[in-house]
Amino acid sequence: MKAYVFPGQGAQFTGMGKDLYENSALAKELFEKANEILGFRITDIMFEGTAEELKETKVTQPAVFLHSVILAKTLGDDFKPEMVAGHSLGEFSALVANGALSFEDGLKLVSQRALAMQKACEIKPSTMAAVLGLADNIVEEVCASIDGVVVAANYNCPGQLVISGETSAVEKACEAMKAAGAKRALLLPVGGAFHSPMMEPAREELAAAIEATSFSTPICPVYQNVTANAVSDANEIKKNLIIQLTAPVKWTQSVQQMIADGATLFTEVGPGKVLAGLINKIDKEAATANA
Repeated sequence: MKAYVFPGQGAQFTGMGKDLYENSALAKELFEKANEILGFRITDIMFEGTAEELKETKVTQPAVFLHSVILAKTLGDDFKPEMVAGHSLGEFSALVANGALSFEDGLKLVSQRALAMQKACEIKPSTMAAVLGLADNIVEEVCASIDGVVVAANYNCPGQLVISGETSAVEKACEAMKAAGAKRALLLPVGGAFHSPMMEPAREELAAAIEATSFSTPICPVYQNVTANAVSDANEIKKNLIIQLTAPVKWTQSVQQMIADGATLFTEVGPGKVLAGLINKIDKEAATANA
């Protein structure tokens, strides 16, 4: 079975999407529509902007989403997903690709999500850190032992888990992780504590926008970050999408479940090859490709 996966924030690069824009009339039309919807020329930043400009959450998230979704649309009849999943932000790309959300609604939600997350990041100093070389349960136990808010946020692959929370608590957790035998525990250059209770104000804001948006029954199941299970019911998809901002990304579990359900080829659609790399670490036998 063909599985398509969509990357999240962090996959962006200077010049992303430019070749698509120049070589496909459909891509050009969709990029220009996106500029109108967003109210600024995101294409200028994607194609010519600096890495610093691209790193701004309000730019990064729509940019990665647009690259993924427009690339999927240019595949035409070759794009026949039987299951989809996306990492964090990538879940929105996956939902447009499988027909649960329209291009316009998906972009509007991603833009609102980015702005809400940016605002939440400014309320209190918060951050994320990558922990390498520890079992998931050890990471969870260490987080639970720290005073302050720090939680497991991204289950990326066995031996690679990202934690998230208040800056002071994350720093303390990093020291405790090293003491517990982690190969590395390093702070990430991110604007705040994504997928943690620190995102509650953003979750509330985004919940209202998601509730007001029309979702359709998708053409194939989406394996959502929150549950790591196949979901096809539009209302359930909405509910899980609302929880997503404050809940962990169960990427390892999602990929394992997709394989159990018959996935034979994972094609990454969007900038970079991060997910293909993670999938190969989750299951060495898994076949991966890039669109």
